Amino acid sequence: MRIFNSGAGSTRAGLRITGLVAIGLASVLVVAGCTDNSQSTSSTSAADKTLVIDKSFDLKTSDPARAFELTGSIVDKAIYETVLDFDGSDVTKVQPGIATFEENADNTVLTLTMTGTHTFSDGSPVTADDIVFSLQRVQGIAGNPSFLLDGVTVAKTSDTTVTLTSATSNPALPFILPNPSLGILNSKVLMANGGTTGADDQAEAFLNKTSAGSGPYQLESYDVTTKVAFALNPNYAGDKPAYGRVVLENVEGPTQKINVQAGSTQIALDLNADQVQGMDSSVKITKNASPYLIYSWYNQDPAVSGGVTDNADFVKAVRQGIDYSKLLSIAGEGSTQPGGMVPSMFLGAIESDPANVFDLDKAKASLAASGYSGQPVTFSYPNDITVNGLQMQTPAEAIQSQLKDVGITLTLAPSPISTFLDAFRAGTLQSGIMYWGPDYPDPADYLVFNPGESLGKRAGWAAGSDPTVTAAADAAAAASGDDARKTAYEAWQNAANASGPFIPVIQPGQYAVSTSEITQLDLNPVWTVDIADIK
Repeated sequence: MRIFNSGAGSTRAGLRITGLVAIGLASVLVVAGCTDNSQSTSSTSAADKTLVIDKSFDLKTSDPARAFELTGSIVDKAIYETVLDFDGSDVTKVQPGIATFEENADNTVLTLTMTGTHTFSDGSPVTADDIVFSLQRVQGIAGNPSFLLDGVTVAKTSDTTVTLTSATSNPALPFILPNPSLGILNSKVLMANGGTTGADDQAEAFLNKTSAGSGPYQLESYDVTTKVAFALNPNYAGDKPAYGRVVLENVEGPTQKINVQAGSTQIALDLNADQVQGMDSSVKITKNASPYLIYSWYNQDPAVSGGVTDNADFVKAVRQGIDYSKLLSIAGEGSTQPGGMVPSMFLGAIESDPANVFDLDKAKASLAASGYSGQPVTFSYPNDITVNGLQMQTPAEAIQSQLKDVGITLTLAPSPISTFLDAFRAGTLQSGIMYWGPDYPDPADYLVFNPGESLGKRAGWAAGSDPTVTAAADAAAAASGDDARKTAYEAWQNAANASGPFIPVIQPGQYAVSTSEITQLDLNPVWTVDIADIK
């Protein structure tokens, strides 16, 4: 999942299940008028124009086998193609990339068949050997994104086919393969510059100055603190991008607002709901729900619960006592209430669930049935984290106020993310509010919110404690085909809402602001924006 810092940017964690590491990163302010955006005229062709994008960097490397941050995904999406892809903002349907795919009946074998129309920036064709080398390198380096291919064996089966074999049924694999961290590299070039498929790989420095991909762009310059510049890949086999040069600049949110309103940059990616209010009518605001889901939890371990939060009627009172519509108004336009733990844009998401509907009278009745007698309940959250500009303290204070009307006393316990995570991982926090960011756009990424799984343990929800939810989760994991998986994941979320300790609260709004020059800008939950698709 991804962790947001209160100032600049965020980072994805190294492991889907346990990775939550906050990393502070330096930011360089760029003031309006200081960009190197070339001015276009009516006689200037699109390919001669420069696109400038402001982003608060969490950039560590452009080596796809090591990169797993938001900014790194933007960079690698531009310079590396993946075997499979998504179309624009739609991550519910997998599209061909370098290859088409076919799965066997039990989703243990995925066969990639190359289209034969992809070319690296040096003019050489992409081969099956390049695919095998690139994916095995992700596994062998064992960097942040390596978990994406856990339990998967990668093998060349012909000059045009590669087979991915999973140890168990893995219907999520097609949704994982479009991740930019699984970008395909020129194996011959990489091996000539220290690249291997093992821990002895030494190619990162090379890839941080010279890209070796088949994507629409190639690196022109690269600096993790200031900017990354892209030039066209002259041998790209796809449609030519609208901009011949792109500059991605490291800029804080307030200055992004100044720059995009002044027209010195065309796109700002890190403005929050407050910052987009009252902006000049000459700019366009693209908004939708973020894939980041804010949830509340109530510990089920009797040793931690204080005899309160492990009571089913108490948790029901909380579900019924949260005024979700008011929280959405606080979060701002573009935010939505998730029906379950799977975000609204992913397969299997549910729009709503009667279990999570505000009803003050029902909440008071449930609280009375619980036997709760007013004792304080400690409500923990990280106070140095924002999610799409929303500080965690804001919904925490709102929930405290709303549950007071029910008769529940929450004692807020804010702490820095580093302190919070130690206690949260250990399962010693009585209740609180946190969020989950997708490692890949598939509902399987959310099965960690189950009894005995990593997030379940953090809420004291032990294995075997809820057979109904466990059975529903097992059925979802085993389901095959979009229709069957959709139905199974919906059923699992309904079961978890009925008796589980996790309450989905908000998906905040996600915003991008652009000048009138931009006519097409799609936000994607995996790589934020595909700069080659911007028009």
